[in-house]
Amino acid sequence: QVQLLESGGGLVQAGGSLKLSCVLSGRTRSPNGMGWFRQAPGKEREFVAAMSYSGGYELYADSVKGRFTISRDNAKKTVYLQMNNLTPEDTAVYLCAVDVDLRRVRGGSASYWGQGTQVTVSS
Repeated sequence: QVQLLESGGGLVQAGGSLKLSCVLSGRTRSPNGMGWFRQAPGKEREFVAAMSYSGGYELYADSVKGRFTISRDNAKKTVYLQMNNLTPEDTAVYLCAVDVDLRRVRGGSASYWGQGTQVTVSS
């Protein structure tokens, strides 16, 4: 049973920062793709960031580029999302996703998903 557990969400004022974590547990092949998505109320889930297991490839949505940074600690089986200069438009539930295929993560069809952590940015 593979599980992803996100943490680090919360309430922050505009301009503030948060760092999300996602821990992978259970037996699975080494995931080549890790990523973050978000879903705001009444909106579709949208891609935020993704990276390869080796760390040699990173991709960001235009809306977060320059503000968010994805990283990972393979020994801890953890992927992070550092979010800086947050705006109210960043308010959403943030979910992490993992798959052996990075393309599936990027395309939103990853095999494993977390339950999400709420991020609320006040103006």
